Amino acid sequence: MTQILHHADQPAPPLPARTRWAVLAVVLAADVLDLLDATITNIAAPTITADLGGGPALVKWLGAAYALALGVLLVPGGRLGDRYGRRRTFLIGLAGFVTASLACGLAPTPAALVAARLVQGAFGALLIPQGFGILGATWPREEIGKAFSLFGPVMGLSAVGGPVLAAFLVDADLAGLGWRPMFLINLLLGGAALLAAHRLLPRDPGSPGTVVDTTGALLLAGAMLGLLGSLIDGSDHGWTGRPLALLLAGLALSAGFARRQATAPEPLIRPSLLRHRGFTSGLLLGVVAFAAVAGLLYALSLHLQRGLGRTPTGTALTLIPLCAGIVVASIACHRLLAAHGRRLVVTGLLLLLAGCGCLPAVLSHGGHSGWALTPPLLLIGLGMGTCFGTVYDVTIGDIAPEEAGSASGSLNAVQQLANAVGAAAVTTVYFAAVPDGGEGHALTVTLTVVAVCLAACLPLARLLPRRAPEGHGH
Repeated sequence: MTQILHHADQPAPPLPARTRWAVLAVVLAADVLDLLDATITNIAAPTITADLGGGPALVKWLGAAYALALGVLLVPGGRLGDRYGRRRTFLIGLAGFVTASLACGLAPTPAALVAARLVQGAFGALLIPQGFGILGATWPREEIGKAFSLFGPVMGLSAVGGPVLAAFLVDADLAGLGWRPMFLINLLLGGAALLAAHRLLPRDPGSPGTVVDTTGALLLAGAMLGLLGSLIDGSDHGWTGRPLALLLAGLALSAGFARRQATAPEPLIRPSLLRHRGFTSGLLLGVVAFAAVAGLLYALSLHLQRGLGRTPTGTALTLIPLCAGIVVASIACHRLLAAHGRRLVVTGLLLLLAGCGCLPAVLSHGGHSGWALTPPLLLIGLGMGTCFGTVYDVTIGDIAPEEAGSASGSLNAVQQLANAVGAAAVTTVYFAAVPDGGEGHALTVTLTVVAVCLAACLPLARLLPRRAPEGHGH
């Protein structure tokens, strides 16, 4: 779940309880749509490439495009909501998201699909940051905990059920449309949410004085597109003039973005935050760990389908223990966070390393059944839920309360960018290893690279603040 917390600047109006719950349902629906569309291509990538072509490059872009646009625009999207009103921004974001989903479902070429995924992520960045602010403006302060407590279970069910639904739609081949219904279903889900949002969400005037750093966002978008484009193009077609030109353009725009960070009135990451050792350590740890595991999830899906011959539905069902591990660990760690702090992050990394170590051993001994794969996949899921469910809460442990909102928003944006980089980089490792020894060898190499990245995070975890801010984890 990607959220940026905006505190309501005026008391909540006395809305009827039924209306408040309906508003909560709309906000939850938006978050569910975001989670589903962030993960569905993990399962469907082999089917999409078999239909449209595009090969490994399309697989990498399918994972990277949505997360890249979402990460680049998440913080500006939150500030646009502050400036122009959260209701208006939410409606524009949801309408654009649904329209982009239609474009994904009708895409005739790989390039059209990647472009539609970028647009989908961009509108998601307008939509998602408004949720907590809308709830803060419609729920009384003494009751809002009831609303927030539902996010975990709903997102957990979506994390388990979403890939299964997407896989079922792909295998069902409804009306001969193949993979396309998994995007087109957003017309029903998102359309219903849009009608409800238009009717229910309260109007708010916004704050015209809010600063939105459009220049910084454009520089970051160009830098990330250049760098990812060079990685994907160079790894697939050789380091000729085009990928080198993209690399140089990405580096130049990165330098421009870094300079902009130092001069912009509202930068993506406030320079003062980087003076906190704990925050900087958590930021680096999050970038490496999220990137490694985001790519690993793609590699697992590729191996199950290309290497072991699973259908999309079979792949989704095989991965249920991983998803269940995430949900169980996230819920448990929410209660343990206050007492154990950064020890949970270390525990999560160790569980991830154990899962990455056990999985090749199981596969090498012929353990290809779902039951045989359950223990290592469950370990990976428990590690993800334990580490990723706590790392950013702990990271802001030493941050002043007045900077906590900015820090959380920046970390969420960086997480999405790490997901984009990881989806491209780790799948590049996977595809590069296939010619040397087949799909099994490729997964072993990928798991080794991921394990090295996770092991490198352990020293960083020791530099995190010992505890999350008071009030987190309750």
